[in-house]
Amino acid sequence: MLKEFRAFIARGNVFDLAVAVIIGAAFGKIVTSLTEDVLMPIIGKIFGGLDFSSYFVVMGTVPANLVGSTDYVALKKAGVPLLGYGAFLTQAVNFVIVAFIIFMLLRTVNRATAMFEREKEKAAAEPAAEPTDVALLREIRDELRERPRV
Repeated sequence: MLKEFRAFIARGNVFDLAVAVIIGAAFGKIVTSLTEDVLMPIIGKIFGGLDFSSYFVVMGTVPANLVGSTDYVALKKAGVPLLGYGAFLTQAVNFVIVAFIIFMLLRTVNRATAMFEREKEKAAAEPAAEPTDVALLREIRDELRERPRV
């Protein structure tokens, strides 16, 4: 069983998947930063607020020390039930950005693959050019055949 496991791990697909997960995690952090630090403040400014995470509805009682607070994180930490539609909207924008980037990558890969396949088919459809030495020998043979025999 240990040998089978080693063979499974040694396959390229497992390593490719591990690399993809690591790169995906790093890419997720970049997209999260892009969304939270760049896009959401712009969207928040357009819609009248500077911080989308401050958009929430309190669904329960708030402790006395946090009454009137608009700090989503502090209220959440205190255990106050919140309907955080601003945080949800931020995550939805994250998802759309990641989905769009993946779409663009796959589209590029598909186009490149299709172009490669067309080139491959074109090369296979065209007959290979005859080498020059073979062409010269063929010409010599044809000329010798046309000569009158003595």
